[in-house]
Amino acid sequence: MQTITKYLALVALTLNVHIINAQDTIQNTNNQTRIEAFIAFKETIKTQERDFLKAEVEAITIRLEKGEISNSEAEELKMEAAKKRALNIENRLAIVDNKIALLERNDYRIENKMSDYELKEEKQNLFGVNISNKTFNVKTKKTPIKYDIRTSNDFLFAIGFNNAIIEGQSLNDSPYKLGSSGFVELGWNWKTRILKNSPFFRLKYGFSFQWNKFNLEDNKYFQQNGDVTELITFPNDLKKSKFKVTNLVFPVHLELGPLRKLDREDRLRYINNNKFKIGLGGYAGFNIGTRQKLKYSVDGETKKEKQKQSFNTTNLVYGLSGYVGFGDTALYVKYDLSPIFNNQAVDQHNISVGVRFDVD
Repeated sequence: MQTITKYLALVALTLNVHIINAQDTIQNTNNQTRIEAFIAFKETIKTQERDFLKAEVEAITIRLEKGEISNSEAEELKMEAAKKRALNIENRLAIVDNKIALLERNDYRIENKMSDYELKEEKQNLFGVNISNKTFNVKTKKTPIKYDIRTSNDFLFAIGFNNAIIEGQSLNDSPYKLGSSGFVELGWNWKTRILKNSPFFRLKYGFSFQWNKFNLEDNKYFQQNGDVTELITFPNDLKKSKFKVTNLVFPVHLELGPLRKLDREDRLRYINNNKFKIGLGGYAGFNIGTRQKLKYSVDGETKKEKQKQSFNTTNLVYGLSGYVGFGDTALYVKYDLSPIFNNQAVDQHNISVGVRFDVD
């Protein structure tokens, strides 16, 4: 019996030695696999940062070609971008080298418990560092560059003088001050090239907020009486009498003019680098607010009044507009075909002349 027990103990000891050796082999294999993966990831880091630098340099070059910056400014920006990307490579490689060192010093079992500092590359192309169980990820997935973009967008800002064309009257007889009545327009536009291989014809469309302001003369102000709005004399001394209509409109213009072609290996772009342009079209939308502000004196005391009501202004607005200019700047004219007020004996139509900036 003692002999059988000795044999069984010897067999068990032999099996334990084999299991321990197998575990060590698995652990070493897992560590070596992970080390090799991190070494390969170091090349990925270099490629990513170089691609980022290439994109930044191309953006700086486009700004230079558009005249937004000088040659010296462009070179300085390129040097700063190169320095930043070089430091990024250095720092990111140092993190990976530290991770490799941890794997080389520790076995797989112990390393798996080191959650205080774990470097990982996720399937979503995220580069992340886990510190104190909080993960900070940087998305490194590079969006493929589209070779040809037929639709672009830009920000619209316009400002200028505002008044009204009144049936049977000239602008000299207008009740609104010619110099101080003005308008402001803010919006967002999209521009689509109509022809596939030529940028000469473009369709421009979007939305805008228009603020049309009238400064009234001769101590006049508007008073709403039922369905009729009348221009009457204020009983006291008016220091200010301002009437403002706010519209939300959707303009559409056919834009014509040459564009500069930038044909590169991986992309084709067209830019308006101080090229002549002309736009013809119109707009339609809604009146979203009407206000009147009065400032006057009563017995030597200054009072202010803000009146917010419809004043029988037209709810549906529409009109014609056009612009002509160079680059981002143009002379701008718009004219409302819809009357300012409903149910008036004499129609009034808003007209605006100013400067328009299309900033892309």
